[in-house]
Amino acid sequence: MNPVTAVYPGTFDPITNGHLDILERALRLFDNVIVTIAVNQRKAPLFTPEERIQFIRDAMPNAKDRLKFELFDGLLVDFCRAHNATVIVRGLRALADFEYEFQFSHMNRRLAPGIDSVFFMTDERNHYVSSSLVKEVASFGGDVTGLVPPAVVAALKAKYKR
Repeated sequence: MNPVTAVYPGTFDPITNGHLDILERALRLFDNVIVTIAVNQRKAPLFTPEERIQFIRDAMPNAKDRLKFELFDGLLVDFCRAHNATVIVRGLRALADFEYEFQFSHMNRRLAPGIDSVFFMTDERNHYVSSSLVKEVASFGGDVTGLVPPAVVAALKAKYKR
């Protein structure tokens, strides 16, 4: 049986514990997971792609060679084809996420029928957490401990110098 490679795309700016929960569950189901760090020119990221990758590596030391990282900008299905990935991993927090992901899943399926989307419901402890909300709270000096890995808590404090 051929190994199954999944792609988990996102900006992960920064990675949250909700993202990590989904990534851990994906690694239980698939042989390899490629985390694609989106290079989105319309967004002004707080952290560099290298910092974001390091946050994930630090938070998941046991994943080692089953976890790969790539920067990406373009059609996700093209990336999947180029890396022989047959699964796209996505997380769902709320109904709004479902509607957004539903559209993209159908478009991806139309463009690449051999690539399936797999959705994980977030853990109930993380269903309200987003990277944007974490950054906003941290920018006002709020404590985001427990919402993101410890290295991210420290990096946010340093960025916002509070």
